[in-house]
Amino acid sequence: MLKHIRIIALAIVLMLLNACKLDLLDNPNAVTLSNANPNFLLNRIQLDFATFFNQASDPGMRLTRMLNQGAAVYANAYTPQNLDALWTNAYANILIDAKTLIEIAERSNLPVHAGIARVIRAYVLATLVDYFGEVPFSESLDANNFNPKVESGEAIYRAALADLDRAIANFGASAAAVPTDFFYRGNRDNWIRAANTIKLKLLLNTRLVNPAAAASAINALIADGRLITTGAQSMMFRFSSNLANPDSRHPRYAGQYSPTGGGDYQSNFYMWTLVESKGFPDPRTRFYFYRQVTRNTRDVNELRCINNQPPAHYPPGMPYCFGSFADLGYWGRDHLNNEGIPPDGLRRTAWGLYPAGGRFDDDRGQPVALIAGAQGAGIHPIMMSSFTDFMLAEAALTLRTTGNPRALLESAVRKSMADVRNYALSTIEGSVVTAFEAARGINWDNEVNRYVNRVLQLYDAATNDDERLDVVLREYWIALYGNGIESYNMYRRTGKPSGMQPALEPNPGAFIRSFFYPAVHANRNSNAKQKTNVEVPVFWDKNPPGFVR
Repeated sequence: MLKHIRIIALAIVLMLLNACKLDLLDNPNAVTLSNANPNFLLNRIQLDFATFFNQASDPGMRLTRMLNQGAAVYANAYTPQNLDALWTNAYANILIDAKTLIEIAERSNLPVHAGIARVIRAYVLATLVDYFGEVPFSESLDANNFNPKVESGEAIYRAALADLDRAIANFGASAAAVPTDFFYRGNRDNWIRAANTIKLKLLLNTRLVNPAAAASAINALIADGRLITTGAQSMMFRFSSNLANPDSRHPRYAGQYSPTGGGDYQSNFYMWTLVESKGFPDPRTRFYFYRQVTRNTRDVNELRCINNQPPAHYPPGMPYCFGSFADLGYWGRDHLNNEGIPPDGLRRTAWGLYPAGGRFDDDRGQPVALIAGAQGAGIHPIMMSSFTDFMLAEAALTLRTTGNPRALLESAVRKSMADVRNYALSTIEGSVVTAFEAARGINWDNEVNRYVNRVLQLYDAATNDDERLDVVLREYWIALYGNGIESYNMYRRTGKPSGMQPALEPNPGAFIRSFFYPAVHANRNSNAKQKTNVEVPVFWDKNPPGFVR
């Protein structure tokens, strides 16, 4: 009897082992078609996309003088390892998850889920091209191919545009369910407008490659009438003030608002542009920047440049160190300043209320703190209503597309002002804004009108379209604060704004026209070939060597 019991028990054990064999081969953490919840997967894609935007925006802001670029020469600004996280997030997270979600959504009658995934995928693919040039695409998501080949940027752009068209079709289809997404709360019309506006930016990038095709396609978008045109339609990612579990504050706020301060150095040139370049402060200045002190240091241990003369290669009138606003408390760094970090974490100018969710600058001159201002409930300005009009103004000047560039410029500047103020008043810091304005007798509309009139005077004084374009794109650059992706593309595409602050070194090397491939690709992919330098332009950048510096 005992022998029979043992045989039966052994048979049961073998049956259980066989039944579990396939489960042991499955990765319990992997997202698959059989175990993925489409709502949770879409949430993950959107969160990773917000991270991707910040990862890509950072170098773009630094290269275009929105933030300090902490290197002496361009070749040393970004090593292949610096952008590993961006590359990994794009391929290992967003693109593979989008592919999985789209397959699930299409078999489950969830076209809105698929449409959102396609918009994000198209944006990510285009940005990879914009930053690196030729990148892996069709072979990159094959689980059995560890060495995907790169494809032309032009082909990937075509695929991104096709993805956006399919997304638009998705948003027009009937659906079994609509997600509560982080951008538009399921508003399909706004998603269609976002997709079309991203198409506009891709077409504008390609205008140097095929101007006739770009102009025709842009005119078709204008005629269709479904672009982002109001603040309510702007594409932005919203953060909260939650400090932990998880920390969902704006990353720029989280990096600077602490008991010891620190974080980013603002660009002296960018601050000077807003504070003094037009003869009076830009109304957005106090929203963009928060001064921790209202008078600059005279201690050379805190700021070495205060006793130095401007570099000999700086043109007359170019701000250096504190420039002409030395006593106003704006404390940043000049372009390609790679000095060490002195004890100025609670002195340097910090990110303000817009877009990072910091403090509004009401002249209080107090240091940043862990909980201050809007407490990090900021935004990523991915595609704002003003951006549409700036892009259409550029297209009208360079491609002769439909629209009056002067009227579009005025509309764009006014929309940027409204975007900034409306966001600010929607935060817990809004009462600080209104109290400050009341105490100082500031009329916001009058301030905006004065600024717009000055911009239009500059536009009217321009003698040719190139000078007019410079006025338009300088204002676009100012409105782009917090978005380095569009400013980096614009700078390489147009060379505007002109007269950017030079590097501190007279010979900083060639400007980064595209980045080195990340080490995770160059070192691990047998088909990868690293670039010899950063002067290699992407496919749509047909400008000559040395076009930008």
